[in-house]
Amino acid sequence: MKQEVTNFARFYASFNLLPYNGDREEFKKSIVLQYTWNRTDSLKEMARKEYEECCNALEKISGRKDELKKKRSACLKLMQQLGIDTTDWARINDFCMNPRIAGRPFARINPDGLEALAVKLRSIRRKGGLKPREEKETKQPGKVAYVIIDPKAPKC
Repeated sequence: MKQEVTNFARFYASFNLLPYNGDREEFKKSIVLQYTWNRTDSLKEMARKEYEECCNALEKISGRKDELKKKRSACLKLMQQLGIDTTDWARINDFCMNPRIAGRPFARINPDGLEALAVKLRSIRRKGGLKPREEKETKQPGKVAYVIIDPKAPKC
C-alpha cells in the first residue's frame, strides 16, 4: 500500500498537548490502532481518511482547534478594524507575508504566532492605524516629436 500521509505535524501538534505519564510511544500506537480498527499501529500506514479522523479527534480532545479558531478570529477582527478587507484571503495573506507583520501566510501561523500577531495589530491600532500607501509616481518617458526640416527651405 502506498503511503498516503507524509507530513505528521498535525498529529504531533495535538498529540503533544495530551496529558499522559506513561510511555508516549505506546500511547501513540494505541491511538493509531484505535483509528485504523486494529489494522496497524504505524502512522505511515494510515489511510488519509483515518488520519483526518484521528487528527480531528485529537484536536477536539486537546482543545487545539478551539484555541486556533478563537485566535484566528481575534486577528481577523483586528485586521478588519485596521481597514483590511477580510473577505479577500489574498489580501490577508499579502498583509501577513510582510516580514514586519508575520512573515508567512495567515493559514500557516501557529497559535503562538497568532498571539504575537494580535499584539502587533493592537499596537498598530493604538498608534493610529495603517498609513495609506503612497502610490509611487512612475515617470512617463518623454514624448518624442519629429520635425522635418526641408533642406531647400529659405534660411532666416
